[in-house]
Amino acid sequence: MKLITLLSVFAIAASVRAETTLVMTGVHNCCKSCTNGIIKAASSLSDVTVTPEGKTVTIVSKKKGDAKKAAEAIIAAGYYGKIEGEESASKSASKPAAAAKSEAKMTKATVSGVHLCCKKCEVAAADAVKTVAGITKSDIVAKATSFTVEGEFTKSELASALNAAGFAGDIK
Repeated sequence: MKLITLLSVFAIAASVRAETTLVMTGVHNCCKSCTNGIIKAASSLSDVTVTPEGKTVTIVSKKKGDAKKAAEAIIAAGYYGKIEGEESASKSASKPAAAAKSEAKMTKATVSGVHLCCKKCEVAAADAVKTVAGITKSDIVAKATSFTVEGEFTKSELASALNAAGFAGDIK
């Protein structure tokens, strides 16, 4: 009887999958609309829980792939955060490409997909853009789906500044 009970416990334990937890840090989250947007971004994935707390977003999933998909969906919704444990891999991968050739300067770019639900988002994004040397003009406004920046800058400088402020977007 003890053997059957022991085997049953092992069978149940083997069938239970460990949960995967990803933590995104530095995510822009200034208001309830931001929090709702972060949660909504991953809502199409089943068995995934997204918990935004300040600038940290915790993603818990039964499958590692789904946790990564949730993080990608949050980034696609205009938020950005470093994913715990992935910083060193992405930095080392990008060093050879950056050293291989210098990036061409842009004089104008349109940035779309950045989460700009309110005035606080607008100010945070505008402050991030101001940190990029060479940018002389921007037209960022709350609730806009895109904005334009002008001056002399690189795409990577602009993306890095937005990412540092917790935003993601498409720069063209």
